[in-house]
Amino acid sequence: MASYADDLIALLDQSQIDQAVVCGLSMGGYITFELLRRFPQRVRAAILCNTKAAPDTPEAKMGRDALAARAQQGGAPVVADALLPRLFARATRERQPAVVHEASEMILRQPVWGIVGALRALRDRPDSTPLLGRIRVPVLVVAGDDDQIVPAAEMEAMARAIPSAKFSLVADAGHMTPLEQPLALTGVLNGFLNGLG
Repeated sequence: MASYADDLIALLDQSQIDQAVVCGLSMGGYITFELLRRFPQRVRAAILCNTKAAPDTPEAKMGRDALAARAQQGGAPVVADALLPRLFARATRERQPAVVHEASEMILRQPVWGIVGALRALRDRPDSTPLLGRIRVPVLVVAGDDDQIVPAAEMEAMARAIPSAKFSLVADAGHMTPLEQPLALTGVLNGFLNGLG
C-alpha cells in the first residue's frame, strides 16, 4: 500500500495539487488509509467506500495465497469465478447482468502478475484501526446494504471510530456500490462534497 500511496503523491506533485479529496473503493480505501497515515496534510477529505480498517485475518491471508496460486495456474478466469459471486448484491445479480458482465470483463483483462501482486498487497496491508481516532479531516464512509465482503455493520462501526465521520448506507448494493448504484452514490457524494465549503 505504501508504493500505491507514493505513486499517488507523485501524481499530485506532478499536477501541482497540494491537497485532494481522496475516494477509495475497497483496496482504494486501504491506499487512502496509507495516505492519511503518511501524508495527512495532502488529504483535504476522505471517502471510504466498501472498505475496512482491519487487516486480513490469518484465514483471509491463506485464502489470498490460495487464490494467487490458482491464478498462476488458471489465469484471470479463475479469479473472476472466485470473486464475482461475492462482489455484487443479489439485486444486482438478478436485475443488472450487464454490470456483472462488465466487472467480469475488467477482471479478465488483468495480467496474472498484476492480480497476484494485488492479492499479496491486500494480504500484507497494515492494520489501520489505530489510525481511525487520529483522523482529523472530514470523512464519509459509504457501505452497500448487501456487501458480502465488508458488511455494512462493520463499516458503520468504523465510521463511529473516526471523529465526526458521516456514514451512508446505499440500498441494493454489494461490494461494488459505484457500479451497482451510481445515481444513489453520486447523490451521497455530492452532499458530502458540497458540505466541505
